[in-house]
Amino acid sequence: MSATTPFHDTREKLILNDFTAQLIAEFKANDGLVGGPFENSRLLLLTTTGARTGQSRTAILGYYPDGDRVLVVGSAGGSPKHPDWYHNLLANPEVHIDLGLFAYPATAVVLRDAERDEVFARLVEADAGWGEYQQRTTRTIPVVALVQQPGPPPHAGGSFAEALKTIHAAFRRELALIRHEVATSGTLGAQLRINCLTVCHGLHYHHTGESTMLFPSLVEQHPELADVIAVLQAEHDQIAVLLDELKRLVGAPDVLAQVDELIAQLNAHLDREEAELLPYL
Repeated sequence: MSATTPFHDTREKLILNDFTAQLIAEFKANDGLVGGPFENSRLLLLTTTGARTGQSRTAILGYYPDGDRVLVVGSAGGSPKHPDWYHNLLANPEVHIDLGLFAYPATAVVLRDAERDEVFARLVEADAGWGEYQQRTTRTIPVVALVQQPGPPPHAGGSFAEALKTIHAAFRRELALIRHEVATSGTLGAQLRINCLTVCHGLHYHHTGESTMLFPSLVEQHPELADVIAVLQAEHDQIAVLLDELKRLVGAPDVLAQVDELIAQLNAHLDREEAELLPYL
C-alpha cells in the first residue's frame, strides 16, 4: 500500500504526528531509505508553505515517476477532506522536494479533467488502494505533478566525484525498486512500464554525457586512462543494448530476467567506474 496509508487511517492525531515524525527522521538519517512496511517504497519529503501560517510544513508521501516529473496523490486515506499539504500547494505551488539522494525546488501542478482521470486509473492499476480510497469519499482525490524548477542539477554544489557517486547510488536504488516491483506485481501495468522507461532514459542520458564529455576529457588529461576508458565505453555499449531490449520487453512475462541482467551488468560497470575514475576526479 502507499506510504500514506497509516498516516490517514489512524484515529489518534498524536500517534499520527509521532509516527510521521519518526518516519521523516528515519528518511533524513538514511538518505531516503526507511524500513518496516515502507522498505521497498518510493518516498519523498514534500515541503510546502502553510496556507494560513506561512510557515514551512513537511509531509512524507509515496510518489511515482512520470518522465521528467513525479506524481503524488492527495488521498488522505479516503477522508472527506483533502490533506493539509494539498491546501498549502493550492495557495502556493512553489514547493521543495527531497528524494533522499537529491533535493530540489519544484512547482506543483494539479492534474485536471481527462489527464487526472487517466493518470489516476494508471495509479489504481499499480495500487488498488487508491481506488478503495476514492470509493470511501465523495470528493475527487487529487493527483499532483511536481515539476523541477529550472536551475542547476540537484547534485550540483559538491565535487564531481561526490556527484558521480550520488548519481550512481540513485540508479542502483531505482533499479532495485523496479526489480522489486517487477518481482511482486501480478501484472506489469502502465505505471511499471513508465518506471522502467524513466530509468532507461536516465541511464541513456547519463552514459551519453560520460561518453561524449567526461571520458574524452579524462583521456586528454590522463592518457594512461585510455585502456580503462575503452573498457568502460564498451560496457556503455553493452548496457545500451540491454536498455533497448528492456524497453522492447517491458510488460512481457520474462522481463524480470532482463531486469536482473541489466542490474548485474550495471552494478559491475558502476563499481569499475568508481574504482578507476574517482581517484582522478
